[in-house]
Amino acid sequence: MRHTILARRYAKAIFSLGKEQGATEEFSRILNALAGLYADTDAGICDAVTNPLYPLEVRQKVMAKIAESVQADAIMTSFLNLLIEKKRADILPDIAHELQVMVDKDQGISHGSIVTAFDIEPALLDKIQATLEKITGNRVILETRVDPSIIGGIIAKVGDLVLDGSIRTQLNGLKESIKGRE
Repeated sequence: MRHTILARRYAKAIFSLGKEQGATEEFSRILNALAGLYADTDAGICDAVTNPLYPLEVRQKVMAKIAESVQADAIMTSFLNLLIEKKRADILPDIAHELQVMVDKDQGISHGSIVTAFDIEPALLDKIQATLEKITGNRVILETRVDPSIIGGIIAKVGDLVLDGSIRTQLNGLKESIKGRE
């Protein structure tokens, strides 16, 4: 279960501290690394820092060692310790995600996706990326996906912007147009 509102508050706080220190990217890197550790269920990191059966001091020591392993500075270590004290360590992956969104927005980076019916050449992908960057005014990082059901063409999504030039959509539009004439 995602705790977006709460995670956004914590992310906003650490983002503000990061802005003051000029370390927003570093803070985001550390939190994303920790979120990756949480995802590794074999390591049991998430359980070690969130399980209330372990005494608070033990959870704090575990988090301190984890912070040391990812080379966290004093501010980030204090932040992680605060999450343990407030029993919010379980939402760390959500905080990492929200912080990454804030850092990307601050740097003018948008994330998008391209869906095509077949693999596209890197040169064409670069042209599409340049066009989307012109349209959005941001640097765009694209994720590509192949979906043969669109028949041909391309579907590009960046934030709320959706450009659907797929053959499937055009055929559906033609079908609706023909139905309307009957």
